[in-house]
Amino acid sequence: MANKDLSENIEEYLEVLYKYGNKDSQVSTTTLSNHLGIAPGSVTQMLKKLEDLDYINYIPYKGAYLSDKGFKVAQKITRKHRILEKFLTEILHIKKENVHIQACDMEHSLSDEAERAMCHILNYPNLCPDEKPIPPCDLDFKTCQDCIDNENDIEEIGIRDENLVLISQLHRNEKGEVLFIRGDSNVLKQLMSLGIAIGTLIYVEEFDEIEDHLSIYINNSKVKIPRYIANNVFVKIC
Repeated sequence: MANKDLSENIEEYLEVLYKYGNKDSQVSTTTLSNHLGIAPGSVTQMLKKLEDLDYINYIPYKGAYLSDKGFKVAQKITRKHRILEKFLTEILHIKKENVHIQACDMEHSLSDEAERAMCHILNYPNLCPDEKPIPPCDLDFKTCQDCIDNENDIEEIGIRDENLVLISQLHRNEKGEVLFIRGDSNVLKQLMSLGIAIGTLIYVEEFDEIEDHLSIYINNSKVKIPRYIANNVFVKIC
C-alpha cells in the first residue's frame, strides 16, 4: 500500500531531490525553495529533519542528496506519479495541461495494488507522457513477465532490497549488474540477442546524444544499445 507513515510534504521533498539530483549528487537549497515555493529558511529546517530521519545527506550552505533509504522512497513516489500521468493521458484522456497537477494530487494515496494494475493495463510503460523514464517497481520480480505470471495478491509479494537505476543513468565507466528487465517475453528475447540477461555485468563507455545509443561493454565485448531498449534494463551499481 501507499506509505502512510510519511507525510505528503516529506514525499514532495524527496521527489524533488530525485528529480534534480541523484543518489550521490546534491541539490541546492535554492533549487528546492524555488520548486516547492517554500522559504529557504523553512527548507533548511526540513532538510535537517530529513537527515535526522536518514532520508538524505545534508551539507550546510550547499544542499542535500538522497540516502539509500531516501532514494528508495523517492523512486517509488516518482514511479507512481509518472504511471499516473501515463494512465490519465492514455486511458482517461485527461487534457495535457491538467495531467501533472492531478497526478501530484493522486500519487500520495495510490496503493501499490492500483499501481500494479495500471502498469499491467498500460503494458509496462518505460516513459511518461513527457518522455521521462518511469522508475522500476520495488516488487521482488526479475522481469515484468514474472509479474504477469504471478497471480498472488500484492501483500504476498516480497519487496526488492536493492536500489536500481537504468543503465542509461550510469556514469561513464560505471559498472552495474542487471537485476530487473522491464517488458514482456519479446523484450527479454531482444535483450538476450544482445547478450543482456539477469545477472549480466555491464559498464558504460559513452552515451551518444546524436545517435541516441549507449556504448556498453558486456563480458569485455563492446555493444551499442539503442536508448529505447536501455530504458528497460535496470542495474545495481557495483
